[in-house]
Amino acid sequence: MAAPRKYPDELRERATRMAVELRADPATKPGAIKRVADQLGMHPETLRNWVRQAEIDGGVRPGTTTSDAQRLAELEREVRELRRANHILKTASAFFAADLRRAEGSRRADRPEQLLRRQDQTTVGTRDS
Repeated sequence: MAAPRKYPDELRERATRMAVELRADPATKPGAIKRVADQLGMHPETLRNWVRQAEIDGGVRPGTTTSDAQRLAELEREVRELRRANHILKTASAFFAADLRRAEGSRRADRPEQLLRRQDQTTVGTRDS
């Protein structure tokens, strides 16, 4: 479960937009993130991370986009669930296969042809002596 967000989404979007606009102008680029962060009462590193992710999502900077990261997390979660289900099914299959083998073994002993084979084997042993 994700941690609760400290800043609302509207503030995040506004701060990111302000910082990106200030960084676009060469005259205001140095220290733009720090100035915006101080004006909005947040840590500059928080805003820097937001701006970096916005640049990645916008295609300006290379990296994993937010939507790709979400999709990857969903797929990893699904793989975990499928592996767990597969493990449960394999364990159940092994259990029931062993149970079936035990049941077949006891049924074979009760079959007439099995009894006849046993009698033939005991009589063969006594004939040779």
